[in-house]
Amino acid sequence: MSGKVYLVGAGPGDPELITLKASRLLAEADTVVYDFLANPELLALAPPEAERIYVGKKGGDHTMGQEDINDLLCQLAAGGKTVVRLKGGDPFVFGRGGEEASALFKRGLAFEVVPGVTSAIAGPAYAGIPVTDRRHATEVAFVTGHEDPSKDSSTINWAALAGIHTLVFLMGIKNLPNICARLMEHGKPGDTPAACVRWGTTPAQRSVTSDLAHLPEVVRQAGIKPPAVTIVGSVVELKDELGWFENLPLFGKRVLVTRTRNQAGKLSRALRRLGAEPVEVPTIEVLPPSDPEPLRRAVASLADYDLVMLTSANGVQALFSEMARQGLDARALAGARVAAIGPATAAALAERGIQADITARVFVAEGLIKALESHHLAAARVLLPRAAQARPVLPETLRRRGAEVEVVPAYRTQAPAGSADKLAEALDQGVDIITFTASSTVTNLRELAGRQRHQRLVAASAEGAVTIASIGPITSDTARAAGLTVHLEPEAYTIEALVDSLARHCGRS
Repeated sequence: MSGKVYLVGAGPGDPELITLKASRLLAEADTVVYDFLANPELLALAPPEAERIYVGKKGGDHTMGQEDINDLLCQLAAGGKTVVRLKGGDPFVFGRGGEEASALFKRGLAFEVVPGVTSAIAGPAYAGIPVTDRRHATEVAFVTGHEDPSKDSSTINWAALAGIHTLVFLMGIKNLPNICARLMEHGKPGDTPAACVRWGTTPAQRSVTSDLAHLPEVVRQAGIKPPAVTIVGSVVELKDELGWFENLPLFGKRVLVTRTRNQAGKLSRALRRLGAEPVEVPTIEVLPPSDPEPLRRAVASLADYDLVMLTSANGVQALFSEMARQGLDARALAGARVAAIGPATAAALAERGIQADITARVFVAEGLIKALESHHLAAARVLLPRAAQARPVLPETLRRRGAEVEVVPAYRTQAPAGSADKLAEALDQGVDIITFTASSTVTNLRELAGRQRHQRLVAASAEGAVTIASIGPITSDTARAAGLTVHLEPEAYTIEALVDSLARHCGRS
C-alpha cells in the first residue's frame, strides 16, 4: 500500500505557533522531512523511532535540490510511509509546497496540505506591526523578494504594488535596494515608513525601521541578514505603540537550563513566555538506587511508619513507582502523616491523591525541621526516602528529637551521557544566564564543563557577563564553593519564583 505525504506548515519559528493538527501528524509520522526554517524543537513531537531527514536550503547552500526533494517525497510515499513534510511558515506561501504537491499528484500518490502561520503576518505582528489596520491600511499584498531565477523577466507588477497600502516582501534582503528603487520609480513616496524583521517570533528576532528611501542602508548598517521580512506602509508607524515581543523582560536572553531532561520543560516554557531562548543541557539524570532492596522493604512496611517525609518531587516519583510495582496506591499511606519540603513536592503528592499534612514554609531541610517543631516525634517511626546523596541535617535533627528515622535511598543522580559535548557547544556559543535548581546541577556542570571552560565561566560570572541564578541557599552555597558569583536567589525556592526573579533582575517585572 502507498503511504501519504502531509505538507505541513511549521509556522514562523516560535514552536508554540504550530497547529494542533500539525502536532498530531508529527506524533503519527514514520518520516519527517524538514527544512532550514522549521524550528528543530518541533522534531521532538515525532516518535523517537521516526526517521528525520534534513533537506534545508540556506542562501546558496542547498542540502538537496527541489527536484530531488520531490523525488524523495514520492519514494517515501510509494514505500508506504506516513510522511510529514515540515516546511517553515505556510507550505503554500512562497514555500514551494505547490510544486511538491504537484509531483505527488502526477505519480498518483496521496497528500494533504496543513496550513501554517506564515512569517508574512507573524513576523510583523511580533514586531508590533499589524499588516492591516483600518486607521492606516485596508489592503495588503504579499510579494516574493526572490523570484524564480529561471524566468526570463520579472512578473511583479511594480506599478500596481506602489498603490497598495501595505506591502510585505519575503526573502528580499539581498534584493532590498532594487525593491525599494522599483517601488519609488513607480510612485511609492520615499518617505513611506518601512521596516525589516529578522527571525521573527524567535528570541533572535531583530527589527529596524526607516523610510523606504533609506531602508537598504539602515538594514546594511544593522547587519540584518536573511531570513527576514520587509514591511512597507504607514502601519509601520504603529510599531512603537504596539511592539510587545521585544519588550518582554527576558527577550533575546540565552538561558542555560540544567535540570533533568524530564523536568526541564516547565522551566523552559516559563522562560520562553518571557522572551528568552532556553538552551536545555541536562546536567543530571535520575536513576533507580544502586540497591533497590531498602526501598522495596520500606514500601512493603508502609503501615509501620508514623511519618513519611518527602524532600523532592523525584522522591515522590520513586516512592510511588515502587508502590505501584507492589500493587499499592495512595491508600497505603492512610495510616501515616505525610510531610513535604515545599509546594513542588506537595503538588507531586497531590497529583497522586495525597494531601501533605505538613509543608515547609522555607523549602530546605531546615524549613521542614521548623515545620515539625510543634509535632511530637519521640519514638515516632519516620521514613525518609530521598536521593542517595543528600545532606545529613534532617535525619540527624529528627533523631536528636527522639525519632526513629529510616533513611532509604529512593533514587540517585548522575551526569547524563553526551551532556559534556552539548554543554561545551552551548558555552562556546555563549549564554547570558545559567539556572541552577539543585546542588547536583552545579557540581555536575563543573565536571562536564572541564577545567578551562569552568574557569572562563567563573570569570564571566564575576564580571557579570553571565548571570548565575540559583533556586535556593543550599544550591547557592554549592555554586559559590565552585567559584561562581551568584547574582540572584528568589525568596521562595520554586521555579516560578526563580523566573520572576530573573525578570526583575533584567529590569522589568
